[in-house]
Amino acid sequence: MLLEDQRFLHEDLERLEQGISDRVLEDPKHIRDRLNRDHQISGFLDRIQQQSNRLLDIYNDTEGLRTKEIQSISTGDPFDEFYKQLNEIKDFHRRYPNEPVENLERAYKRKAPGEGESATELIDNLFTGEEAYGRFLDLTTLHEDYLNLPGVQSRRITYLQYLNVFDHFTPPQCPIKRPEKTTDQYFSYVGRLAGYLESFLRRTRPLEDLEKTFTSFDREFDKAWEAKEVPGWGVETQTVGPAAPVTEGMGEGIWCPDCAKEFKNENVYRNHLSGKKHIKAAEARAAKGSPSNGTLNGEVNGTSTNKSTSSTTAKGLKERAIAEREGRIRKLSSIMETVRSDTRVNVERKQGMTERERQQELDALFAESAEPSLRPSGADDESDSSGDEKIYNPLKLPLAWDGKPIPYWLYKLHGLGVEFPCEICGNFVYMGRRAFDKHFNEARHIYGLKCLGITSTTLFREITGIEDALKLWDKIQRDKKKEKSGGENIVQMEDAEGNVMPEKVYYDLQKQGLL
Repeated sequence: MLLEDQRFLHEDLERLEQGISDRVLEDPKHIRDRLNRDHQISGFLDRIQQQSNRLLDIYNDTEGLRTKEIQSISTGDPFDEFYKQLNEIKDFHRRYPNEPVENLERAYKRKAPGEGESATELIDNLFTGEEAYGRFLDLTTLHEDYLNLPGVQSRRITYLQYLNVFDHFTPPQCPIKRPEKTTDQYFSYVGRLAGYLESFLRRTRPLEDLEKTFTSFDREFDKAWEAKEVPGWGVETQTVGPAAPVTEGMGEGIWCPDCAKEFKNENVYRNHLSGKKHIKAAEARAAKGSPSNGTLNGEVNGTSTNKSTSSTTAKGLKERAIAEREGRIRKLSSIMETVRSDTRVNVERKQGMTERERQQELDALFAESAEPSLRPSGADDESDSSGDEKIYNPLKLPLAWDGKPIPYWLYKLHGLGVEFPCEICGNFVYMGRRAFDKHFNEARHIYGLKCLGITSTTLFREITGIEDALKLWDKIQRDKKKEKSGGENIVQMEDAEGNVMPEKVYYDLQKQGLL
């Protein structure tokens, strides 16, 4: 019954569109619910594409079955065709009595949490605890793999440093040399890193057309590879003789491609060319790059040339694959720069926490994400209005960024329990020494001084009383007037040599016998 399948597909498409529109109108506050909504919409869009392809095949009717069914209904006795299809339906259900019937009206309808639907179970399995539902990156395993790479064992970098340099593949940030990049261990590492970043992007952005983005990455890489402009994978040049080659490495000295070493002084580089290590490294590099093994036999020479050519081709393909993964890592990290910076901040914050505090924060995150599913549907407004009353805060501690009281030890460390009132600011009370010290440069305190007629605010630090401020201001004004009047009434004296000086200085020098 193709017509019934056709009608079913049309109904399914309409139900899917309605389900998508219902979810688009929602505005979840928690990132877990928002990701769950986006993944549901992404699944609905994939099903729309599948059902549309099935419906298109029915309309194309390549085998002519749909035309035959329409003719059988339109010609002959309609009741005969009706009872024929009815008997087929009864026979089907007689053979499959427990066949479930799909209710499209409830299939895509948004179910309430009390109906037993585990809506966020998929999201819980998509992310690790360190990723916090797509807010941060989890590169701890890849950091351990990076430390075990050849050329990195001597440079032990921390996880925080690795977050800054994991997308750098050229010196001086990356200590791995080009020959070491062609190893299977490095090839596996960059493959896992690129795969993780791509997977993270798919999990956090399910509604974006990522295939188009990845295709553009491939096109840009192909152009750069053809033009030999891929960073770290340009043409290697070797200069024979004492002349200094093109600088690589740090870009400040003279680079020796045979020893993969940089020299700051040209004289040191010239003396290095005659050393045993350099000669041995140059011979090994020349033998590695030669197209033949130098045999006199023509057949053996041709065979070795073919083997060398094939090995060179295989090496070139492997280098291209590694360079493509490195380029993709750079592109993906630039797209997720915000998540990367948030990860660095989160790692720095967790380094200052104890294991117990980390576990408490993780438990609070899971409890916060589980609250919407445990709350009845009719109590949303009541919970929003009384949300502040549910916070247990008997000590009246200040609230942190997550809306929960800060730890008591942090409260005592910053002295937030000490009150500092300021009469100039209208008897405003500042909690903690830090807030009190900052308020002298804030607009409220400066405005209070101006209302008292005080224009110079730099001399009134640590003064909070109006009477003290006025007394200090009067004294400053009197001292200024005294200095001005005293400067006008100074008696000048002149010694025998004609030097002019104040009267007091003259008599002091005279008493000391210096005149």
